[in-house]
Amino acid sequence: MQRPETKARARALQLLYAWDLSGRPSIETVVARMALAYGPPLLRSADAFDRGADLAAKAIAGLPEFDRRVADAAEHWRLERVGVVERNILRLALAELAEGETPPRVVIDEAVKLAHWFAGAKAPAFVNGVLDAVARESGAL
Repeated sequence: MQRPETKARARALQLLYAWDLSGRPSIETVVARMALAYGPPLLRSADAFDRGADLAAKAIAGLPEFDRRVADAAEHWRLERVGVVERNILRLALAELAEGETPPRVVIDEAVKLAHWFAGAKAPAFVNGVLDAVARESGAL
């Protein structure tokens, strides 16, 4: 059985993926669409997201900085060449690192786990390498 935090990260990735592929509407729009499509709402109350939606919103809010940091750390890769799933896993991890509530090694491990579940065979090593470089550059590791 998965931990609630892991489920929230997977839900955040699904929200970011839907957001990215649907033309980047507001995160509230994506949350509402997903809640209608899949049943239980992703809102705790009328104005408060659950952890997954909150993490997705933070990844969107920090998008320019997170994308710059990924581009700097992903040697020999332009950001546009990074797959949409991998790019969003990296954004989520950077949003969680920016919060500073979860130890960096846990954030990286969880991001690698998401890459195993949702991305290609080479994605876990790529995600691990990029996040390790970003965390070391920022002094988190």
